[in-house]
Amino acid sequence: MLVKDKTVVVVGVGPGLGSEVAAAALRDGANVVVAARRKDELAEAAKSLDPSGKRILAVPTDVTDDAQCNALMEAAVKFGRLDAVVLVAAMDRAFGGLENTNPADWATCVSVNVMGAAFICRAASKQMKKTGGGSLVLIGSQSMWYPPMAPQIAYAASKGGLLSAMYHMVHELGPQKIRVNMVIPTWMWGPPVEGFVKGEAKRQGVSEDVIIQSITKNMPLGEIPKDDDVANACMFFCSDYSRMVTGETLLVNAGEILK
Repeated sequence: MLVKDKTVVVVGVGPGLGSEVAAAALRDGANVVVAARRKDELAEAAKSLDPSGKRILAVPTDVTDDAQCNALMEAAVKFGRLDAVVLVAAMDRAFGGLENTNPADWATCVSVNVMGAAFICRAASKQMKKTGGGSLVLIGSQSMWYPPMAPQIAYAASKGGLLSAMYHMVHELGPQKIRVNMVIPTWMWGPPVEGFVKGEAKRQGVSEDVIIQSITKNMPLGEIPKDDDVANACMFFCSDYSRMVTGETLLVNAGEILK
């Protein structure tokens, strides 16, 4: 059990990766604090993850609100202590290139994916410094380096900014034994991608297998990674097995691109 008796905060728990990360943390022995903006949906997710309620705490949080980020980490400390944070929350629905991405989408991507991440990491590091360190796990995107099928310039740029911020945090927080790493997935087989595949198959009048094959054509392993494959990588960074690993990026992409 990789994170037995640790307290792991998962920010951005909803359908898909956030819930899988929380489930993996519970499976591997952690007490888990889950956070997301929508109170009712978050409470429902927490109940589904741990019906007993003994090892999970739901704290509604808007990552763009610095005070709420601090309150989240304070709640985590009261729940046990603060050992690791996995930051899944992101604005990833901004599509378009340079000419047709609207200013509001640019602003939201930067606000959530860069500033919000910084608020979360700053709030977490305040608490981790008091207890001898911890692990911050960021979620990146291959779009930082390689444009996806649908252009997402604002999202990609914000994730590139997050990667740059990570390198700064590595040096700033390292002396306090706080590690900062990034898991970078490709397509993840979970509710959002399943919905995309079904929709594209219907739109193009082809089978779902045809759409899946178009996605996996450049993946040597020939399979779309699942949400829980990415969640397992996050657990490695949360655990003591990565005690001397910081400033690293871990691609979970079936070999789609090599860095």
